[in-house]
Amino acid sequence: MYCVCKKHVELAIDKFVDEYEDAPDIVDLKETEFADWDPPRKCDLCDDGALFLVV
Repeated sequence: MYCVCKKHVELAIDKFVDEYEDAPDIVDLKETEFADWDPPRKCDLCDDGALFLVV
């Protein structure tokens, strides 16, 4: 699972596919709320704001 900014979505997808050998789901964090989890504010790969969840 990766929380990433827009510029790192492709890299996160590639890492996910390499690790799990399956296509991930992409969730827009601005349009989705989670009951038991608060997504990180920063991208996992840089200091920009996290906009997408690759899972």
